[in-house]
Order: sequence, then C-alpha cells, then structure tokens
Amino acid sequence: METIILFVDDAAYARDQLRQHVPTDPAPTGEVHWVLVACAPRMTHRISKWVSHSARENWRAKWFAKTQEQIVPLLSLAGSQVTPVLAKGPLNELTRELKLRHGAAATVVDARRPKVGVPLEPLAPAPAASPSASAPARWKGALGGMGGIGALFVLALQFGE
Repeated sequence: METIILFVDDAAYARDQLRQHVPTDPAPTGEVHWVLVACAPRMTHRISKWVSHSARENWRAKWFAKTQEQIVPLLSLAGSQVTPVLAKGPLNELTRELKLRHGAAATVVDARRPKVGVPLEPLAPAPAASPSASAPARWKGALGGMGGIGALFVLALQFGE
C-alpha cells in the first residue's frame, strides 16, 4: 500500500492541484493511503486579547471539519483510505512523526497555497552540511585574496622596471 502525506492549508487550491493527480476510476491499480494534514491559518498575536483559547480551538476544529468535507471525497473517489490529521506545532516535526508511523517510504506532497512575500514553513528539516563540504567554502575567500595579492605583485614588478 502506497502512503501519501498531503499538506493542505486551502481546500479550494488543494482540490485544483489534486484533480490532475488523483485517479477517478473506481478500481484503482494499487491501494493508496492518504494522510491528509490540514494546516489551519495562523491567527495574529493580537487576537488573543479578544478571543479565548477555547474559542480559537473551536474555530480550528470547524475549519478542519470544513476542509475535510471538501477534500476527503476527492481523495476517496478511487476507493483510497484517508486519515485526516490537524497540524499543531512545527510541520517538520509532524512530518518526521508521520514518516515514522506510516513508513519512511511515504511520499510527502505539499499542496499548500503559496503566499506572496511569506515563505511557507518547511516540511522537512534542512539537511545539515557536513564538515568536509564546508571546508572548501572557508578557503574561497583566502584563495581569492591571495590571487589579488599576486596580481598586485605582478603589476608592481611590471611598472617597477
């Protein structure tokens, strides 16, 4: 069974993105397990003055239910299994936990709406640079400086004669 972890923050945008990728025939060639991760929009820090924590959680639950109503029917058209998850906390940690739970071979699909001027939160931690890979970058400035000094010596010798 193939497992696909799908991150969504806007149901309409995700439906448009998925229509070209989800098979519509009722007899799928292989079983697919969709893990639908709904990323609720963030509320500003100023809203905490006016809205209680329980009211915010109720709003997130209603948003999650509405998102499920719009996306789950599309994913289950081909008889696939769908497991909805509401994202809380950093997405890279949630991705790691879901890959541990559903297998490291699970495919991660990002169907979140891109926002102008706002970078999306990464779904996986950035790979750490190995010490051997960063060593040449350390020497680039020194080598460039030595080349510049060498050019100055050549010019000084040429004009000094």
